[in-house]
Amino acid sequence: MTRWDAEAAVVGLGAWGASALWKLAARGIDVLGFERFTPGHSLGSSHGGARMFRLTCLEDPQLVPLAQRSRELWAELEDAAQEQLFVPTGGLLIGPENGHIAGGTLRAAREHGIDVRTFTARALRFQYPRHTAVPDHHIGVWEPSAGIVRPERAVRSAVALARRAGARVYADTRITSIEPVAGGVLLHTAQQTVRVRQVVVTAGSWLSSLVPGLPLETVRMPITWFRQLEPDDSFTLESFPVFMRELDDVRVLRGSGMGGGHDVQLSLEDRSVSAKPIDPDDSDRSVASEDWSDLAGMLPARIPGLEPVPARVAVCMATRTPDGQFVIGRPGGDPRVIVAGGDNAHGFQHATGIGEALADLVQARPTRVPLDFLSPDRFA
Repeated sequence: MTRWDAEAAVVGLGAWGASALWKLAARGIDVLGFERFTPGHSLGSSHGGARMFRLTCLEDPQLVPLAQRSRELWAELEDAAQEQLFVPTGGLLIGPENGHIAGGTLRAAREHGIDVRTFTARALRFQYPRHTAVPDHHIGVWEPSAGIVRPERAVRSAVALARRAGARVYADTRITSIEPVAGGVLLHTAQQTVRVRQVVVTAGSWLSSLVPGLPLETVRMPITWFRQLEPDDSFTLESFPVFMRELDDVRVLRGSGMGGGHDVQLSLEDRSVSAKPIDPDDSDRSVASEDWSDLAGMLPARIPGLEPVPARVAVCMATRTPDGQFVIGRPGGDPRVIVAGGDNAHGFQHATGIGEALADLVQARPTRVPLDFLSPDRFA
């Protein structure tokens, strides 16, 4: 008879995995958590100081119920950790009315009755003067319920609460392979083999190496922080709230103002269309001018008032799927293995809701919000 070390394990304690570990432990499940680095590290996809939260899921309106539940759970996590993780700032979504950013936001808002306000380009430039050169055919959509989440703080809080509830956490421990066996799985490390009945794999950019066959690619995503040329209040979170701004070449400028000891945070994305896939184990974590020069070059015209060279640059990684949506569920219906990945650069805000859903799956419960459309088997 096999002796199991635990009922379940979570492999990868980024935002999704940390939330799953918290929820499983809080429900009294005997659970282990494995993190190849230290929880809250800056080598994956769950860092950067600030992440946008919004209910208007422009990527797919089907995600709105997950975002709504996640918002409730961010408040629950804050209350349990006694630490502010969500900063309500409201959020701006800017671009063509029928485009990906503003248009997708409006579609989600209309379908789910989310309160938003629209601005003409002229009114937007007046209300938020740091956003210059907004074309007349663009609009702004203001979502009052949006804000930012502090990612590193959130991960560390969830892991600490999981520990407090009884989870056993193994930091700096890399799972080298996952071997399904009768009635459970073997988790292999360089030092030992751990036996559990079920495993939740939330390893981010390393997911494909542990669960082959998933259509995931990892891309490099630099994040930059800029200082003001002159000190004033025009770049505070109140005056320069979190935003996403679609440009006419379909690239997306996103960021947020100063707050919590951070400078103005900005990044430039091409919606992962042409970003070059990288190997998360071999990728160069150093930064060079090409990581920020395109972004810096457009700021004088579009967001003036910042120094020409960033004060700091960090590299984040994102995993993408062919359809831009997450993969969450049991591949092939395997009762021993649950995967959650493919954040597609918009997954952090849903972390708490996804963590709860993963705990539901471990316990063979229906998920609180429908997630069947995210099944990994849709690519089979």
